[in-house]
Amino acid sequence: MKLHQRKISRSMKIGWCVMLAAVICLTGCTSADKQSGQAAQPNPATETSKTADNKQLTLIHSLPVDTLDPHNGWTALRAGVTETLVRLDDNMQVSPWLASKWEAKGPSTWVFTLRDNVEFQDGTKLDAIAAKASFERGIADSKALAASLKIASIEAKGLELTFQTKEPHPAFPTELVHPTASIMSVAAEKAMGKDAFNKAPIGTGPFKVAGFVAGKELTVVRNDKYWGDKAKLATVKFQFNADANVRTLAFQSKQADIVYHLAPESLATIKKDQELSVQSVTSLRTHYFTYNPSSASVNDIRVRQVLDKLIDRDAIVKDIMLGHALPANGPFNSNLPFGSKNAAQKLDQAGALKLLESAGYSKGKSGKLEKDGKPLTLRLIAFTGINPELPLIPQLVQSEAAKLGITVNIVSVEYPEVYIADHTDWDMSTSSYLTSPRGDGGSFLNSTYVPGGSYNPANIRIDKLDPILKELNGTGDVTKRNELTRKAVDVIKEAFPHSYIIYPNILVGVNQRVTGWKPGAEEFYILTNKMDLK
Repeated sequence: MKLHQRKISRSMKIGWCVMLAAVICLTGCTSADKQSGQAAQPNPATETSKTADNKQLTLIHSLPVDTLDPHNGWTALRAGVTETLVRLDDNMQVSPWLASKWEAKGPSTWVFTLRDNVEFQDGTKLDAIAAKASFERGIADSKALAASLKIASIEAKGLELTFQTKEPHPAFPTELVHPTASIMSVAAEKAMGKDAFNKAPIGTGPFKVAGFVAGKELTVVRNDKYWGDKAKLATVKFQFNADANVRTLAFQSKQADIVYHLAPESLATIKKDQELSVQSVTSLRTHYFTYNPSSASVNDIRVRQVLDKLIDRDAIVKDIMLGHALPANGPFNSNLPFGSKNAAQKLDQAGALKLLESAGYSKGKSGKLEKDGKPLTLRLIAFTGINPELPLIPQLVQSEAAKLGITVNIVSVEYPEVYIADHTDWDMSTSSYLTSPRGDGGSFLNSTYVPGGSYNPANIRIDKLDPILKELNGTGDVTKRNELTRKAVDVIKEAFPHSYIIYPNILVGVNQRVTGWKPGAEEFYILTNKMDLK
């Protein structure tokens, strides 16, 4: 395929630049540590620990962050600094964590009992009063958290935490799984100041923050006051780099023990090294295009359907993902009980042309498709990096559209969701979200199709979806929820606000010296107290 060949060629051209960038990336954090007055750490992937109590690991993730604010980001929980009342187990079922048990006392009342032996990392006790303060801080600071929890009031007594929700909320415990529902010490934030706290939050997790360089690296060390089994690792460098080639090179050179979102074309080479392994995990993520409801160009549903027919999902799976993905036929992976079982749309140039002709488009003198003398030109917002496939998918669509006489101009930005929330000069945008991170589709549907939702920067609304969501939000029966979720997907497909592209696997490089750990589909629990090194 031509796109894949261009990609290989580009990689060869920038090879030396990538190697230089990798060196800068992997040494720059040490310089930053010196500048901030923190002692430089030895490279944990290349130096053998002198004692079993001094084990150190380096992990590189794809998404740089500028804050560790537990209620407005995922990194604090991913790095084992904070925890939630409940969590997902290996079977994607909600299970106890900081809460030992919970029960519904009515359609809008939930009572959670906290464990009685938990301390924050500063030595203060976690009780219901401290947990209440954390939730109050979270719903005040995060509109997304407030919208998902729908809390009317909280009562704290000893270790018992009682939530009253604004309406019947049978999925309430499931919503508490999300990283932004983390429990943090509000007392510590008041003492430290908000800016300082968001660089070193105090939670209850097995690791505590030792240093943070925004956008580059988080250093955590073992929390010896942890309420559960103490972490087996003494120190972890949790680094960030949006360049897949740099991340991959760092893994191949053994500068990092664990690397998320490897470049797919590197997998064959990596597998030749017996010290390295690759985990290809079926994820709960979906890559898709969002259409601008305010755009005159894509306001006609036929144009949106045309663009959907110009997505060569099979080529993306085969030539870009090298088989580590599935074609998407809706927001939810087809293997899930509430996922659509219909076949994904195939590339269909002929069908796309017929739709355009029915919408009044025809070839002009320039060979471009025109309507009323105006060519069909679209502006597509794309990711600059993060997952290696995300910048490539728009290029493939651009190529197929050009064959038909449609001009697609790609504008690459770091965070498309931020751009489209602040601008109107776009027609379609690349999106990538966990669509069922809690093992249920309700959260994504509410976040994506309700104006103001955390996954709805374009303010999409589908009137016919409202009564379905209302019924979904009011039932706790799993079978009924699955049925309503599938019904919601049918309504969404009819309205066509998005084109769903692929369900990508998570490609994670793991050095064979890492034990007691594997990447999870939920992408929440990355650093754990069980992970170890040989």
